[in-house]
Amino acid sequence: MEKVNLQAKFDAIHDHWVPRVVGELNGQHVKVAKIQGEYVWHHHADEDEMFLVNAGQLVLELPDRKVTLGPGEFFVVPRGVEHRPIAKEVVEVVLFEPATTRNTGQVENDYTIEAEDLERI
Repeated sequence: MEKVNLQAKFDAIHDHWVPRVVGELNGQHVKVAKIQGEYVWHHHADEDEMFLVNAGQLVLELPDRKVTLGPGEFFVVPRGVEHRPIAKEVVEVVLFEPATTRNTGQVENDYTIEAEDLERI
């Protein structure tokens, strides 16, 4: 068991939309990522996904609304709900989701990283 310094983890990331695993508990991954721009619309059929903003402002587009998150705020996207993260400027985000969650859900594109291929930092 080791403590995790989230800011040190974020400082080690120099790309966008590539989540890294920084912790595991009860079959869940704790991931960190820097994001900027618009992501792909997608959903996770069997997994809820929690977005916790560390720095910046994240907009989560949902079919019926937009949710804006700032530092210290989080939102849980329920399983099966289409969503698209948008970050006009760089956002540091912590993600909590089952260890088997594929980052782009049912969509296959350039951002897709299979759960078993995620880097641990």
